[in-house]
Amino acid sequence: MDFLQRAQLLLGDDVMERVAQQRIIVFGCGGVGSWCIEALVRSGIRHITLVDFDRVAPSNINRQLMATQATVGQVKVEAMRDHLLTISPEAEIVIRNETYCADTADTFPLDDYDYVIDAIDSLPDKQLLIERATRSHARLFSSMGAALKLDPTRVQVAEFWKVKGCPLARALRQRFKKSKTFPARKFQCVFSDEVVEKRREGCSTPNGSLVHITAIFGFTLAGLVLSDVKNK
Repeated sequence: MDFLQRAQLLLGDDVMERVAQQRIIVFGCGGVGSWCIEALVRSGIRHITLVDFDRVAPSNINRQLMATQATVGQVKVEAMRDHLLTISPEAEIVIRNETYCADTADTFPLDDYDYVIDAIDSLPDKQLLIERATRSHARLFSSMGAALKLDPTRVQVAEFWKVKGCPLARALRQRFKKSKTFPARKFQCVFSDEVVEKRREGCSTPNGSLVHITAIFGFTLAGLVLSDVKNK
């Protein structure tokens, strides 16, 4: 496809062919997930499943790729799919407008995928996905907390148990220790060790967040996938 010429110049034909063959599922199409999905499809991923239960809200517009004044009220995965097909019309984009949780986890065949991307906010659901994904054949990459961050130079990658300075990662580790169930194998996380004081004035969302941070998280997740495919 013509739009992949620059990617092909960098990665070569063999890698681009492998990229096109990968099957990826992304859990969460919000401030992090939407940018990850965008980068993957623009880089040649042809088979991708999008999972999110929510609809586009006005508060999403500041940081979520598919959120615009025109898409407010639309189902997020539908708005995202429609946007992606304007980029790559031949892509196979499966959407699931639902929550990944204990009641639905068994309906997601993670072994059918090469990569699982975790961009879930809910701690219980995130813990469950990590447990299931690390027991599957898929490679997991996970986003830690992207809210309350301002400094793009603090975004980094580390193995889950080595993530430092991230309250979400700390809370997840506590949940694993309390439940005495742990990830079956190591996995890489995108995180920031910056903590910005929480401000609620005039804000209806639990935590403030900005697109330059959430997008870096999402692009980094996509970069981890593409680097892994290249190195296979």
